[in-house]
Amino acid sequence: MATIRHSLQRDVFEPTEERLVGVLYVTKPGKKKKTSFLCATVNKEKPVYATIHQVKKTDKDVYKKKNSWPLRELQVIDGRDENKDTADLDLTFDRVYKWVANSAPDKHAFIQVLWKLCCRYLPKQKPQFINIPAELIEENSNLADSGDVATSALDNVDAALEDDGDYRALSEKEQLDLERLMEQCDSAVSNAEAFAEQLSRDLSVLDGANIHSMMASEAQVEALMKMIDSAYAEAEKIETRLDSYDEILQHVKDSIEKMADKNTSIEQTNANNSKLLEELDRLINQLDLPRSYVKDLHEPDLNKAGSLPQAIQAAEALQTVISAPIPSHLSQLQAVQDEKKRFDKLRVRFSQIVSRHLNNLFIHLGNDPGETLSLHAEQLTLPRHGSIHTELLPYTPLMHWIRALDHRAYQHLNKTYASSISKLYERDIRLFFEEARQRISGGRRLRGSGSSQDIASMSGVAGKLTSQIKHGAQTLGTRTNTGALLGVDRDQWGSELDMQERQKFDEIFERVLSELQPVCLAEQEFCIAFFNLNAAGNEKAPSSLASTPGSSGSEESSGSAGTSSGGGAVGTPGSGHGRQVNREVRSMMAALFTTLEQQLSSFINTYDRADSYCCLYIYVRLSEHVLTAEDTGSFLSTTFGSCLVQAKRNFDRFMNSQLQSIQECRVTRKKCGIIPFITNFEEFAKTAESVFKKSERRADLDKWYIRLVSAMFEYIPVVASEHQRTPPEVIKMENYHVLHQLMFQLKLPGMDAQKKEAKQRYQEALGAYVTQYFGRPLEKLNQFFDGVTAKVASGVKESEVGYQLAFSKQELRKVIREYPGKEVKRGLDQLYKKVEKHLSEEGNLLQVVWRAMQEEFIRQYKLIEDLIHRCYPGAMINLEFSIDDILNYFSDIAQSH
Repeated sequence: MATIRHSLQRDVFEPTEERLVGVLYVTKPGKKKKTSFLCATVNKEKPVYATIHQVKKTDKDVYKKKNSWPLRELQVIDGRDENKDTADLDLTFDRVYKWVANSAPDKHAFIQVLWKLCCRYLPKQKPQFINIPAELIEENSNLADSGDVATSALDNVDAALEDDGDYRALSEKEQLDLERLMEQCDSAVSNAEAFAEQLSRDLSVLDGANIHSMMASEAQVEALMKMIDSAYAEAEKIETRLDSYDEILQHVKDSIEKMADKNTSIEQTNANNSKLLEELDRLINQLDLPRSYVKDLHEPDLNKAGSLPQAIQAAEALQTVISAPIPSHLSQLQAVQDEKKRFDKLRVRFSQIVSRHLNNLFIHLGNDPGETLSLHAEQLTLPRHGSIHTELLPYTPLMHWIRALDHRAYQHLNKTYASSISKLYERDIRLFFEEARQRISGGRRLRGSGSSQDIASMSGVAGKLTSQIKHGAQTLGTRTNTGALLGVDRDQWGSELDMQERQKFDEIFERVLSELQPVCLAEQEFCIAFFNLNAAGNEKAPSSLASTPGSSGSEESSGSAGTSSGGGAVGTPGSGHGRQVNREVRSMMAALFTTLEQQLSSFINTYDRADSYCCLYIYVRLSEHVLTAEDTGSFLSTTFGSCLVQAKRNFDRFMNSQLQSIQECRVTRKKCGIIPFITNFEEFAKTAESVFKKSERRADLDKWYIRLVSAMFEYIPVVASEHQRTPPEVIKMENYHVLHQLMFQLKLPGMDAQKKEAKQRYQEALGAYVTQYFGRPLEKLNQFFDGVTAKVASGVKESEVGYQLAFSKQELRKVIREYPGKEVKRGLDQLYKKVEKHLSEEGNLLQVVWRAMQEEFIRQYKLIEDLIHRCYPGAMINLEFSIDDILNYFSDIAQSH
């Protein structure tokens, strides 16, 4: 064990400046192969502390630390049984670690080491020692509880800890001295006993010399002691004198400290006075309102152009002193409160004067007719009100001032402006939409219009549209015009506009939307600038009066706080694009344009009911304006968005009605021919394509194309099965063929799958019709060879079929004689008449069907000829007509009809 202890000290703990004081060889319970050593160490440097290590021996015979725990983290030491010698040991740190020692005595010795370490380094925070024999720790416990004895016992523990016992390494100096001593003696290595005796003799000689030296110096020591006593007496005298000096200095120190305190107090007083003066100067400057401004605030003349800038400057100065940031402790001064009361009186008086003036000005401008709608203008135009904006722009700083300092007056002026100006916009918008209706209906001749023939044509359109519009306006919410439905015959359609008339509506509707945009945006930009509507939503926040009306985004505005007049109108179209419009702006615009959404919705619904296809134009135009709008949160964009929702509903309703008409379509005429929804699809698709060309809403139309064509695929067989006179295969064949041709001609995008399906359905119907109605014109021959084929299938050789009685050569010739060429041609002629009776002229498939029947006849002919040559070889039996005869028969019959 000593060897292991030495190796552990040298290899593991010497490099880390630790001293090994206890070792225990342990294994894991039930795992004897997993061995390790529990080592108790103390460090050599201060502060000194103890540590418990778990050391394992690696595969390369090297000792290595696996775990380390400071002794202070040790909580419980459990010997497992105090009445029985057992090698089990449990130590509790962050968790319980269980080990089995090499022997019970080794375990007890290690527990004693841990006890000593705890007494030395953890006197007040010892861990719990449980299930341990009392004699192992009793002696140390008694010592710890017995005063001086405990101290000596702990000293003994320190000595034991400091003295390694088995081994202690030499220091470098001790090692050098030992080497030097051994070099002086020749026998130091060969004869250790002689070297030890020599060392003993040298030690005795040195001890004797020391004793003689001490005895010889006794007289000198006595003389030295006397000198020390004399020096001590002199030191006491000096100390007494120094004490007297110290008392004098203490009095001087107290006097100087008092003088320093007085100087500090004077400096502090001067600093406080300076700060107070600065604060008062700042306060006076903040509350300083020149007398000239007071006069302008008491009696402002807002009508004179030269007086308005002075009033604005006075108002700005008043706002500055009212909004001055005065600390709360200064606000309680009587002088400050008096000044604030004076300022508040000025604010109330000036606010009343400005509010009264602006209120009268708003009412006056609202009663002024201004620009009116020109009924003889070349183009439809909505009047602008830039003159009103120009007249109000110089008062913008005052309106900002009222918003910041008198919220109630601001709200009243806001409502007054909205109620006054909204009357102008209500009149203009009403006349604007009436003029738009007149231009669409063509009730008058436009300036520079064409010939008298065009005027007469437009007059006819006027009569038709006027009746439809009046009737549609009276029955809002119910479509009275059945419209151009796909599943309805054209002679049953109501009165609809033609393509030229629809384009006229499209142009006027686009003009209406384009004219609304600049007017609404100009008014919106003016309201934002004039009423300061983008003031972060805080109604009472102070607003800087230095901003000019032109800062709202219009370079034409030149009014400012220091000028007497404003420039042109603000809010040119597009100047507010990208600006975030808040709810307050939209509320203001809604109060100004009270009837805009109702007029626009009424206009849309009227023409949607007058012509079913108008909903397409309305949907596309509104979508363009909504999608291209940069100011998506503006009042106009919101209005257009609401109308777009209704337009989308009308569009979907129109498409659903087309879909429903396909589902409800029934043909009652004698010959079915082309179903109405196939015939009408061409005009429907051309109209839709002209409207949705290059539109962002193209995807919506393509989806409806697929739904409508899919419905046609589904309901063509339904109509075919329900028609009593025309064969179902003919109806399907003709309609699938026409539908395929239409989709091919129109080149509808994204319809390739539907075109392929239409062609496939057409070919399937053609094949079914030919199979059913052409049948087998050489029926007896076909039956004869059906029997031949059955015999061959049953095992009879083809060359031996002729020996069967029922299928002899004589029987074959007999059957062939029943089908001379004339009879065959006569049968084909009757078949042609039947096909001609079935097919319609619109389908234009007679020659196609006739050619398909020709090919079927030739196929059957070749099959019979092949069976004759295989089953009756060398019999020289042939049909009485050839393939060329068949071709001639079909050609002659087609030409004769």
